[in-house]
Amino acid sequence: MLLNLFSVELWERFSFYGMQGILAYYMYYSVTQGGLGIDEGTALGIVGAYGGGVYLSTILGAWVADRLMGSERVLFYSAILIMAGHLSLALIPGTAGLAAGLILIGIGSGGLKANATSLVGTLYAKDDERRDAGFSIFYMGINIGGLIGPLITGWLQVTWGFHVGFAAAAVGMALGLLQYGLTRKNLPETAHRVANPLPKTQYAKVGILAAAAVVVIVLAVAFKLITAENLKWIIVTFVILAAIAYFAVILSNKSVTGVDRSRVYSFIPLFLASAVFWSLFQQQFTVIALYADKRLDRSILGWEVPASWVTSINPVFIIVLAGVFAAIWTKWGARQPGTPVKFSVSLVVMGLAYLAFIPFSGMAAVPMMAIVGILLLFTVAELMLSPVGLSLATKLAPAAFQTQMVALFFLSVSLGTAMSGVLAQWYDPANETPYFLAIGLVSIGFGVALFLAKKPIKKLMAGIM
Repeated sequence: MLLNLFSVELWERFSFYGMQGILAYYMYYSVTQGGLGIDEGTALGIVGAYGGGVYLSTILGAWVADRLMGSERVLFYSAILIMAGHLSLALIPGTAGLAAGLILIGIGSGGLKANATSLVGTLYAKDDERRDAGFSIFYMGINIGGLIGPLITGWLQVTWGFHVGFAAAAVGMALGLLQYGLTRKNLPETAHRVANPLPKTQYAKVGILAAAAVVVIVLAVAFKLITAENLKWIIVTFVILAAIAYFAVILSNKSVTGVDRSRVYSFIPLFLASAVFWSLFQQQFTVIALYADKRLDRSILGWEVPASWVTSINPVFIIVLAGVFAAIWTKWGARQPGTPVKFSVSLVVMGLAYLAFIPFSGMAAVPMMAIVGILLLFTVAELMLSPVGLSLATKLAPAAFQTQMVALFFLSVSLGTAMSGVLAQWYDPANETPYFLAIGLVSIGFGVALFLAKKPIKKLMAGIM
C-alpha cells in the first residue's frame, strides 16, 4: 500500500510543482509574453501567500477527515478539486482564471497533503524503526512528481504558452485520481475510520460558521481589506494565530493524556525550527525563481533552458539521495540521531546554502553549476527535516488528533512558505550580499540554538526519537 500512496502523491506533486514552476512568471511576465503583467514584487508575494494558503488549508482537510469523512475519502475528493483548479488556470483567461484556479488547488492540495501523510502513518506502528525509512521512500515519490512536472510544464509554456502548461498539470492530476480510484479499496480499515466523529447535532452549527467565514472573506475582498499587496501579511498573521489556537485546543482536550501533552509541548520548538527552514527553502518559488529568470546563464549549446527547469534540480537530488538517507536511518536503527539534532543540522546546512550565494553577487551571468551546488545543500537540509518532520508528527500525535497533528506540521510549512513571499520584498538583485548574509546567519543561529536545547526537548518527547 505504500506504493499506492507513493503513486498518488507523485501525480499530485507533478501537477502542483508543474503549475507552481511557471506561476510567478505567468503573473509578472507582460501580456505580450502571455502573462498578466503584475508587478514582480506583488507577484512573488502572491506566490508565497498562495503556498502558505495551501499548507494552511491542511487544517481544514485534517478536521474534515478526523471529524466527518475519514482520511481516505477526503483525499479522493481533494484530488477532484485540484484537477478542477488546474483546468480553471488552463481554460479561463486573466485574473478570474488565476483566482479560481489558485483557490481550488489551494483547498484541494491542503486536503490531500495532510491525509496522504496520515495514511502512510497507518501503515506502521509508532515504534516501528522502519517508519522514517518508509516516509523517506514516500517523500521520494513526491519528488519524482516534482522533477517531471516543471520540466514538462516549463517546456510547454515556452513552446505553446502558459495555458497549455497548466493543462498538462490537469492531466497529471487526472492520472493520479484514476490510479487512486482503482486502488483505494485496498487501504487498511484504519484509513476509512473517522477518528473523532462530530455529533450530528453540531452539523448545523458548523455549516453556519463555514458560511459566515466565506461571507466575511468575500466582503473583505470587496472592500479591499484583502488585496494582492497585503495578502502575504494576512496569511502570516492568520497562520500564527491558527498555530497558537491549534496548540491550545490539543493541549486542553480532556482526552489528551499527560504523556501525550508532554509530547505536544516538545513539538513547539520543532514547529518553530520547521517554519524557519521552510521560509528559506520555499524561496525556490519566489527569490530563486526570480534569480533563475534574471541572474542565471541558462544557455546550453545555444539553447536557453526554461527558467522553471531550475525547480527540477532539487527533486533530482531528492530522488538520488532519499534512498541513501532511508538506508542510513534503517541501518543505524536506534542509534540514529534524534529529531532535534536532525532539525538543527538541517537549519545549519540551509544557512550555509544561502551564504554560498555571496561569492556570485554582482556577477553578470551566474553559471548554472552554481545554483546546482546550492540546491544540493537545499536537498541535504530538506532530507534532514521534511520527511523526518512528517514522521514525527504522526508519532507525537495524541490518538484523537492523528491527522490534525500532521496538519499542525504543515502549518509550520504554511508559515514558512508565506514568509518566503514576505522576505522576497527585501531581495535586491543589484545588492544581494546583505540579503543572503542575513538570512544565512539567522538560519545557522536557529540551528545552533536548537542543538543546545536537544536534551530538554528529548525529555518532553517521552520516549519518541
